[in-house]
Amino acid sequence: MSSPVLSFRRPGEGSVALPDAVALLAALPVPVVVLDAKDRFRSANPAAEQFFQLSAGTLAQLGLADLIPPDSRLFALVAQVRMLDSPVSDHDLTLDSPRLHRTGVAAHGAPLPELPGAVVLTLQDGSKAQKLERQLDFRGAARGASAMAAMLAHEVKNPLSGIRGAAQLLEQSASEADRELCVLIQDEADRIRSLVERMDMFSERPVERAPVNIHEVLDHVRRIAGRGFASHLRIVEDYDPSLPPIFGNRDLLVQVLLNLVKNAAEAVDPQTGEIHLSTAYHHGVRIAIPGSRERVHLPLQVSVRDNGPGIPEDVSATMWEPFVSTKRGGQGLGLALVAKLVADQGGLIECDSRPGRTVFRLSLPMVPTGFAGHPKTRDE
Repeated sequence: MSSPVLSFRRPGEGSVALPDAVALLAALPVPVVVLDAKDRFRSANPAAEQFFQLSAGTLAQLGLADLIPPDSRLFALVAQVRMLDSPVSDHDLTLDSPRLHRTGVAAHGAPLPELPGAVVLTLQDGSKAQKLERQLDFRGAARGASAMAAMLAHEVKNPLSGIRGAAQLLEQSASEADRELCVLIQDEADRIRSLVERMDMFSERPVERAPVNIHEVLDHVRRIAGRGFASHLRIVEDYDPSLPPIFGNRDLLVQVLLNLVKNAAEAVDPQTGEIHLSTAYHHGVRIAIPGSRERVHLPLQVSVRDNGPGIPEDVSATMWEPFVSTKRGGQGLGLALVAKLVADQGGLIECDSRPGRTVFRLSLPMVPTGFAGHPKTRDE
């Protein structure tokens, strides 16, 4: 479908050409699709491809009913646009199907006079913005945990050593019954010290970052998992080989991904469980930092997906906070630490979960221009 070149004229100047409609749609960060009279996709901009996780060519072979259930309010919105022949909006929609899971979606439809019965549909995923906002808020919470960790390390470790030493001395001259109590004191002191040491991992330390080949990191993680805790599971890899290096810390990335893969391995069915590791480049993903004009470019995405039962709704809202766990005997520091380590490297992590499909998605930065050894990227 060709589009005319638009132009306007400034006073005293010649005509200035504007980009055509297709170029303008491609530049929009908002997903825009055109549905024909039978609700088949006729056009989709790059943001819509990201929204549906499908290419424009694949969408052209599908209809709206192939992606969302027939009782969705989105069908009612499209029908109203055609009936009223005017724009219609709806908010807080849930688009849930085996192919798609979006919540908090705002939809705006308008008729397209050039194509009878066609509807131009724009979709905005509010849930993603809320998740990213929670991740940015977590950075402040992580600083509080860091201060608490430093206090615990200083104020608790030394007294614990004294308590354990005193219990060892008492054990030497205690009766058989009292000896058991002395051993119990030592064991509990060791347990508290172990917890304090884990909390100490939240302390603020400078993170050295450099160009990292994320596929080498993923291969290392897959080999560890495949020879150990996930040896009985199928691990599927789907990588973008043209992905440029990530600006991060290799050891911390290994720690983050090992934690996520181990969680996935523990969540899935031992017989039918699958873990998918994938990478992708999402052009134009920029996150505004609250209280600043800075916009962080995070186009490099790494995903860990499993086909387990999903994360309970009552846990998902607080799962990034310390001491929140669904595991028996778990201390609830794993995901809190993961979120902190990702934030320390300038990235963000989000989670989409429903029964049968849980995805942890890391958005990470490229190597900044001017950094020694900065490679050329596809944006340059």
